[in-house]
Amino acid sequence: MPELRTERLLLRAWRESDLAPWAAMNADPEVREHLGDLLTREQSEASAAGFQADLDERGWGWWAVEVTGTGEFVGFAGLDPVEDDMAFDGVEAGWRLARSAWGHGYATEAARAVVGFAFDEEGVGLEEVLAITTAANLRSQAVMRRLGMTHDPAKDFDDLTVPEGPLRRHVVWGIRPRRPYPSHPWGLRPQTPAFGPEGASSSNAGRAEI
Repeated sequence: MPELRTERLLLRAWRESDLAPWAAMNADPEVREHLGDLLTREQSEASAAGFQADLDERGWGWWAVEVTGTGEFVGFAGLDPVEDDMAFDGVEAGWRLARSAWGHGYATEAARAVVGFAFDEEGVGLEEVLAITTAANLRSQAVMRRLGMTHDPAKDFDDLTVPEGPLRRHVVWGIRPRRPYPSHPWGLRPQTPAFGPEGASSSNAGRAEI
């Protein structure tokens, strides 16, 4: 499973030490503002195990994000196939950071590495990357814009599993690679981890978040 490194961040496998701060993030109403209900500790741990299982199986998915200067776990970023019941298919990029990590440009930095890996022929080799969030989540849409994504209104949809309100309407953004696309764009260099995974199971992620 490759790691992704940026100037300030490491996108890596999940560790046991990530579980407590991950659960705290998912119990934070501000972090979950555009995602729905708060998660229990058990739900958070199951989701992290599922993310690691996907990373182990296909070599990409939702990586844990660490600030390299401090070693602090601050959230996740990565890629996931669009859910089967959607009216379109593809792979979406997403991110979710702890409130303490907001305002530092980490979401954009991590997302750039993820999108670069998605387009890189030595990574996933995709022709398009999507990003999906609620219409009300302007902060995540600002990250999408900084990535060079454009809004595709034809793909926007209502999530009918969500009660009527601000979390129902979703918007879809996307980006295609420039051609010719350089190998390892944005300085991306996949790294072979020096440690093994610490747990695996199954879960779903959620939409793009700051």
